[in-house]
Amino acid sequence: MKFIDEVSIKVISGNGGNGMVHFRREKYVPYGGPDGGNGGNGGSVYVIGDEGINTLMHFRGQKLYHAPDGDKGFKSQADGANGEDLVLRVPVGTLVIDEDSGRLVCDITEHNQKEILVEGGRGGLGNTYFKSSTNQAPQYAQEGEKGEELNLKLELKLIADIALVGLPNAGKSTLISSISNSKPKIADYPFTTLTPNLGVVKVDEENSVVVADIPGLIENASEGKGLGIQFLKHIERTKALVHLIDCSMFLEPFEAIDDYSTIREELRKFSEDMTYKPEIVCLTKIDAMSQEEIDKFQTELEKTLDKKVLPISSVSGLNLDLLKRLMLKTKSQRNDEKNQKD
Repeated sequence: MKFIDEVSIKVISGNGGNGMVHFRREKYVPYGGPDGGNGGNGGSVYVIGDEGINTLMHFRGQKLYHAPDGDKGFKSQADGANGEDLVLRVPVGTLVIDEDSGRLVCDITEHNQKEILVEGGRGGLGNTYFKSSTNQAPQYAQEGEKGEELNLKLELKLIADIALVGLPNAGKSTLISSISNSKPKIADYPFTTLTPNLGVVKVDEENSVVVADIPGLIENASEGKGLGIQFLKHIERTKALVHLIDCSMFLEPFEAIDDYSTIREELRKFSEDMTYKPEIVCLTKIDAMSQEEIDKFQTELEKTLDKKVLPISSVSGLNLDLLKRLMLKTKSQRNDEKNQKD
């Protein structure tokens, strides 16, 4: 299924049914009196999170979503049927935004989270309701209320614990296919990955980490170059980053440091908050390097970046178990920090 992460739709709730004006007309009941029923309520439109969906593609073929109206009231004090509610299923991580005002209507962050978008109109009261000691035969009933309508923008931001970032062809797709259940397209040329991939990384019998493989960024991606900013937003919800640097193509460490700085700058320009996320830096494709080269690059990067750098190989599996444990540790620390703030 094609990956779509932004759509615009219009939702309209159902109108309430009109109340009925009616009087009993029975052979042996000379004073029948009013018996008009109430109108039914219009259907409301809801949105619900579904972890089995990972794209907004199913909204591309239809732009208007209209819940049914309520039925009018009937005689014999019979109320009209309510309009059936309309429920729209969206991926977990979907923001629902009022396009006209820019207001955030809701943020779907959990499976089966259900939120109302527009409420159905209330059904009108029949003339039975208006009978009183001073008005024994009311000749009027209430009209049903009109439904509501909203122009909405649905914007998907994937919810993952860890985001894999790096320049095109840094080895992100190969890594996620090696440590998780995700099987992205892999080839030896830039921009193989054209859509984000989610993978569940099982660390041990009880713990796992959800990892997002973000399509390769390039210089000025935050301004729309290359794949542009369309996937940078998927990093915003993650707790931490794994920054992959392919050193097998370089002769000197300063070239790898330049690559690292390019990605960090693009993250900063997109959102300053990105730069405060915990980061695990990895040297990838070390199976194509000598041990002497690996040591040289690791030593120089750790010295310049002032942080630990982990050499890994998605081909041989070197240090992948250690990387998974580091990702779990980082996720747990971030969860603890959030719980303390809450």
